[in-house]
Amino acid sequence: MRIPKLQDLILFENDDLMVVNKPPFIASLDEREGGEVSMLRLARQYCGDAQICHRLDKETSGCLIIAKNPAAYRLVAMQFERRKVKKVYHALVNGTHTFEDVHVNLPILNIGNKNVSISRQDGKAAETIFNSLKYYKHYTLIECQPITGRMHQIRIHLATQRACIAGDDMYGGESVFLSKIKRVYHIAKDEEELPIMKRFALHAKQVSFKIDAENEVTVEAPYPKDFATLIKLLDKFDV
Repeated sequence: MRIPKLQDLILFENDDLMVVNKPPFIASLDEREGGEVSMLRLARQYCGDAQICHRLDKETSGCLIIAKNPAAYRLVAMQFERRKVKKVYHALVNGTHTFEDVHVNLPILNIGNKNVSISRQDGKAAETIFNSLKYYKHYTLIECQPITGRMHQIRIHLATQRACIAGDDMYGGESVFLSKIKRVYHIAKDEEELPIMKRFALHAKQVSFKIDAENEVTVEAPYPKDFATLIKLLDKFDV
């Protein structure tokens, strides 16, 4: 995998903070099992005191807020704690689903080893709002607004609505293959068809937060190449 330069990922920057478009397959923080690169390491090569203000799953792309100094980190951390940061994600899900301001309010329990479950008894409060953006024959593009920030929140909340994210095999999602959406599709006998997107289809599209006591910023991240290609093929073959 080609390791990107942080400068090429920056969507917003001032003296204290930056928002980057995190590529898929790069962890937000250093992983216990090692690994060559993380967003934290890339950020600290660019700015020695950099701190990651929140996490995105390794496969998730999109808006990631990075503080350049401890005061800026505290400013953003307090906004997350008070649920003042507005986050908007786009997810492509299997099947047709009509969501109009659907509030899913189901507590999430972290059961360890990067796994979570819904637990009304022991889970922590978790709320997400879903709206359908675009309908295809076999899929739906969903706008997701997590009010809380639990691990795997959007993924498991969508799964509870039987709207699993495409490619998210942990929560029942099936990958998108060109053979499923294109009427005439041929593959050589000895070749194995690969999914259009080699990860689950979740992208942190937009983030809004205060950069100081008075000023708020809204930053939007364009789709990375794999997500953009998937949408382009669906627009062409699955309408």
